[in-house]
Amino acid sequence: MNTALKITAFTAALAATFGAAYGVGNAMDPVTSDPAPAAHGDHRSGTPAHGKGGHQEGGHQKGGHQEGGHESAPAGGLNVSEGGYTLDLDTPRIPAGEKTELRFTVRDEKGAPVTAYRKEHGKELHLILVSRDLDTYRHLHPTRAADGTWRAPVELPGAGDHRLLADFTPRAKGATGLTLGADLAVSGTYRPAGLPEPSRRATVDGYTVTLDGALRPGTASTLDLTVTKDGRPVTDLQPYLGAYGHLVALRSGDLAYLHVHPHGTPGDGTTRPGPTVSFTATAPSSGTYRLFLDFRHDGEVRTAAFTVTAGGADTGDRGEESTGHGEDGTHRH
Repeated sequence: MNTALKITAFTAALAATFGAAYGVGNAMDPVTSDPAPAAHGDHRSGTPAHGKGGHQEGGHQKGGHQEGGHESAPAGGLNVSEGGYTLDLDTPRIPAGEKTELRFTVRDEKGAPVTAYRKEHGKELHLILVSRDLDTYRHLHPTRAADGTWRAPVELPGAGDHRLLADFTPRAKGATGLTLGADLAVSGTYRPAGLPEPSRRATVDGYTVTLDGALRPGTASTLDLTVTKDGRPVTDLQPYLGAYGHLVALRSGDLAYLHVHPHGTPGDGTTRPGPTVSFTATAPSSGTYRLFLDFRHDGEVRTAAFTVTAGGADTGDRGEESTGHGEDGTHRH
């Protein structure tokens, strides 16, 4: 789709964030930048601008009051109700370390379950599950019953406060993309993890992902993520949900959400299957963010995680170990 994607908020559209099976270790360089004034979106040829609630593509942002990158949209995923729709979480508490099932329903302004959605990248709804300390991350694709109830199997390693972020577009006249959020309590002994240092490099399952580019508040910038394995560029990334990579960003503190998609699409004749996947992003504010890149290779989806700062100072040369991968639409960190 050769779209230049801009993060507008956490929902503007960089969606929906990325150890022992979910912990994140050490080893990366700082990714920082000074604040800059707001700028116009990317108007290069072949990068049409259009957006979808929690997904941002190009310069136009539905539901976020952004046109051409003139201003950032409100952060997404911070409200349980928005635009006449409500996220009704049937399982607000689950135990740590046990396989369980999350259940929720999206309801319209009359309280009726929503049963018709527009597909985005092959799915009616994308569900992000993240702990408040940003140490545990899941990108889930739940299943919907005929009555509108969504279900997703999950097993979380640690106790504490978590956030559920549902990214979707109702199939209704005039409906735009939304990202609704709800709190999830996980019972057990709580041991909060510290946020990893800002960095440019992450490793997961023998792959190394390097981040090039700076995240700037209020200004569009390009983020290039390059995948290598055993020191060699990976040039045969496989499509996952219609793209060679998906990027989710969460703002530390309030978990404001943004889900962006890369420039280009598999099979368009110009987009290469690696080693680099590029995104255009705009941070909604200065601060610290956690970025999660999903990519598929050799039939498995893996997630590389980065801590970056927007409008901050360099913090030194660091590295990070990111372990775990998911199956059946579940990405683990």
